[in-house]
Amino acid sequence: MKTTSLFQEMEDANRASSAPLAVRMRPQTLDDVVGQEDAIGPDSWLRQAILNDSLSSVILYGPAGTGKTSIAHVIAKTTSSTFVEVSAIGGTVSDLRREISDAEKRLSASGERTILFVDEIHRFNRSQQDALLHAVEDRVVVLIGATTENPFFEVNSALISRSRVVNLTSLSDQGISSLLSKALASDAGLAGALKLDSDAEEAIVAISGGDGRSALTTLELAAEISKGRGSDTITKEDVSKSNPHRNIPYDKNKDMHYDVISAFIKSMRGSDPDAALYWLARMIEGGEDPKFIARRIFIAAAEDVGNADPQALLIAEAAFKSAEVIGYPECQLILAQAATYVALAPKSNSACGIFEAREEVRSGPVRSVPDYLRDRHRPGSEDYGQYKYPHNYPGGWVDQRYLPDGLERGCFYHPGERGWEAYRTEATKRDRPSADS
Repeated sequence: MKTTSLFQEMEDANRASSAPLAVRMRPQTLDDVVGQEDAIGPDSWLRQAILNDSLSSVILYGPAGTGKTSIAHVIAKTTSSTFVEVSAIGGTVSDLRREISDAEKRLSASGERTILFVDEIHRFNRSQQDALLHAVEDRVVVLIGATTENPFFEVNSALISRSRVVNLTSLSDQGISSLLSKALASDAGLAGALKLDSDAEEAIVAISGGDGRSALTTLELAAEISKGRGSDTITKEDVSKSNPHRNIPYDKNKDMHYDVISAFIKSMRGSDPDAALYWLARMIEGGEDPKFIARRIFIAAAEDVGNADPQALLIAEAAFKSAEVIGYPECQLILAQAATYVALAPKSNSACGIFEAREEVRSGPVRSVPDYLRDRHRPGSEDYGQYKYPHNYPGGWVDQRYLPDGLERGCFYHPGERGWEAYRTEATKRDRPSADS
C-alpha cells in the first residue's frame, strides 16, 4: 500500500501530535465516518467500491465539514493503487499533466492504477478540468473530486458524465454529538481528559450548523479555555468564548444562498411574517447584500400582492432606496418592515397575466389594432371610425372594444378576490351604466 503527500502529516507521529483536533480525528476506516449512511452505508455503491478496491471516478458533493476529505483519507488508507493529490487552489495544468504522465508510466510498467484526489475541484478553471478528460475517460487515473459547489453547474459536464456524483449532507445534531463523544474519548483526540456538560454540547451542536470540522474546532478551542481556568469540564461559557458567533451555512455564491432566498420569497407569498423575518435574518447574518434582499421584496410586492394592495409596491420601493442610501445596520429595520408588510398584505398575482399576453404575442397571429384606436395624426385617419372618449359618458365608461379581433375580455387579466383589486373589480361593474342608459 502506498501513501502520498496529501496525508503525510498522518504518517508522521511528530506532526500528528500537533495537528488540529479535526485532523487528528480524521477517520481511519469507513465505519469511523459519521453521518453519511446514504453515501457510504452497507448497501451503497461507494462503500462496496472502496472495500473491493474497484473505485471508478467519483465527485463527492456536499457542504463543508461533511466528510469529503475524510472519505478520501479512508481510500488512501485502504487502496492498493497509488494515491496522489493536486491542489485545486494552487495547482496548474502542468501539475495535472505531470501526475497524469506518471500515472501512465505506472499503468504501462506494472498495471498499477492511480487515484487522483482533487479537493475543491470547482476551483479549477475549464482548461484545467479539460486536462483531466482523456485521462479519466481512458482510466489512466481514477478521479476523486470533492466540492462544496453544485457540480452540475461548476464542473465540466464531460467530467460529470464520466464520473458518479455522490451527495453528502450536513451532519444531524445526533451526528455532531457522536463526533464530539468520539473526540473526547479517543487517544487521538482529548483522551478522556475533559468532560463536556450537556449545555456546552447543545451549544456546539447549534454553533456548528451541521459542519463536523467546525464542531471539532470549537471543541478544541473550548477545551483550551477550560484547561486555562483549571477545570476538567467544558461549559457553555467556554464554548461561547471560543466561538461567539454561530456558524450558519450561507454563501452568496452557493446553493444555500438560493435556498434561503427562495424560502424568504415563499414565506412572504404564504403570508407568514415570522418565517419572512427568520429567513431575512439568515440573509443578514450571512452578509447578504441589502440591495439584493430589497430587490426580491420589490418583485414580490408586484408579483404576489399586486393590486390587492398597491401600497405594497411603494413600500418595497422605499425599502430598496433605503438599502441603496442607508445600508446596514439601519436598513435592516426598513427591510423587515417591508418584508412583513408584503407578508401581511392581501395577495393577488393578476399581474402575471403579462406572461400569458406575451405568449400570445409570440405564438399567436399578428393581430391588427382596431381602426378607431389607431393614431389620428396621419392622412386618411378620418376614415378610421369613431373613437368613443370614455369621459364623455356617464360613469367615465363606454362599451367599446379595445382588444384586437380574436381575443376576448378575461383572456389575460384574472383579478383576485381580495383587497383593493376585488373592491375595484366590483365597483367597476357597478359604475358601468346598463345598455339601456
